[in-house]
Amino acid sequence: MSSTEVPTKRGRPGYDQQSVLVIAVDVFNRHGYDATSMGILAENLGISKSAIYHHVPSKGDLLKLALDHALGGLEAILERPEAQSGAADARLEFVLRQTVAVLVERLPFVTLLLRLRGNTEIERDALERRRAFDHKVAELISAARDEGQLRQDIDPRTVTRLLFGTINSIVEWYRPGGSLSPEKLADDVITIAFDGLHAQP
Repeated sequence: MSSTEVPTKRGRPGYDQQSVLVIAVDVFNRHGYDATSMGILAENLGISKSAIYHHVPSKGDLLKLALDHALGGLEAILERPEAQSGAADARLEFVLRQTVAVLVERLPFVTLLLRLRGNTEIERDALERRRAFDHKVAELISAARDEGQLRQDIDPRTVTRLLFGTINSIVEWYRPGGSLSPEKLADDVITIAFDGLHAQP
């Protein structure tokens, strides 16, 4: 088996939990989580509903796995040493750059996260984790402003909303594998953000 092939479970050729999850996330993004039934998932997978239950207990479990994958990548950024020490503007730049990287790497999963409506407990828990991440970034923005590294004439809450609006919009138009690399995308986001935010000499 090559390194690019997905391992399978015996008795269910062609699928393991991860490959089921990848297809389920695509279906959730196309149809909406609420509108996606186990029957629709089975049709897209080309297997029976009972075969899906071999991998996960419910549709909600698929959603939770997907959201954990998206949020886990974002939350891990804040645990990195570069996000915890040094000048606040450098830590902010690191976090924003890595956020773009996670978004691109886990694009379908983050897309699903950003489209949540909070209709279930799983969704509400995920939204709370997302708000906690956003709050940590907002704290970095305020710290950089207090340290005199960012402009004083723009409200930190406005800065936070504009930065997240810019980064979150990437899921709607970015296509991996195109002429714009993830690294150049992150460079462009940082340049636009910080050229407008750095304090004037």
